[in-house]
Amino acid sequence: MRFLPRAGRQWGYRGNISCVTMRVGNQFSIFDAGTGVRVLGRHLLRQMPVVAHLFLTHCLWDRIQGFPFFVLGFIPINHFHVYGASVANGASVEQRLFEQMLPPNFPVMIAIVESDMKFYDLEPGSELAIGEVEIETVCLNPTNCATGYRVSCQGHTAVYATDTLLLSDRLDKNLLHLARNADILIYDGTIESASDRFHSFNTDWKDFIWKTGIEVAKAAGVQKLVICHHDPCHNDRFL
Repeated sequence: MRFLPRAGRQWGYRGNISCVTMRVGNQFSIFDAGTGVRVLGRHLLRQMPVVAHLFLTHCLWDRIQGFPFFVLGFIPINHFHVYGASVANGASVEQRLFEQMLPPNFPVMIAIVESDMKFYDLEPGSELAIGEVEIETVCLNPTNCATGYRVSCQGHTAVYATDTLLLSDRLDKNLLHLARNADILIYDGTIESASDRFHSFNTDWKDFIWKTGIEVAKAAGVQKLVICHHDPCHNDRFL
């Protein structure tokens, strides 16, 4: 994206909430279904039929709010595999997406989704293989059941880690293990300091501090760190 240095403006780094795509080997994967998945769906209309694997880190709204607006899900020729761990109340990912689309939250129920959509419950700590792509999972935050993903193929690795715990005396061993020697670590950067306004609202949110991402990247031997999920109140100059 272009950087437009205008104080108080959000033109260069504006955007939607979390949705990251990876094309690895012959597989197309989507990580999280925030409002960015709506834009992705419109972009892929000219590439149908689409076969994709959707991995959800957790089911707070900033990760699933775009799902009801994912137009490809309503078109029969498309095929999706949706993965995620159970949420804090024990509901499966399929149940949580179903509940999000119940009235009065949304006028169209998930039953009208006509694409071939299959759901898979993951146990954090498990591993799975999709063709030549290997995916390792860990629990990064027991509070909201956030799952981190390590995607490996042909000797290269990308890690998608969000909502991680920040320990007072050390870096989280699960996160370090997930990020070990990765080519790319994609990490949250919502809050810029422990004194951020969200810190007083929920102490777990201090885990988003971008400096922790840098510390983890160095300690785990990561080649490139990608900071995403910026605070929407931060303007271009601040970022």
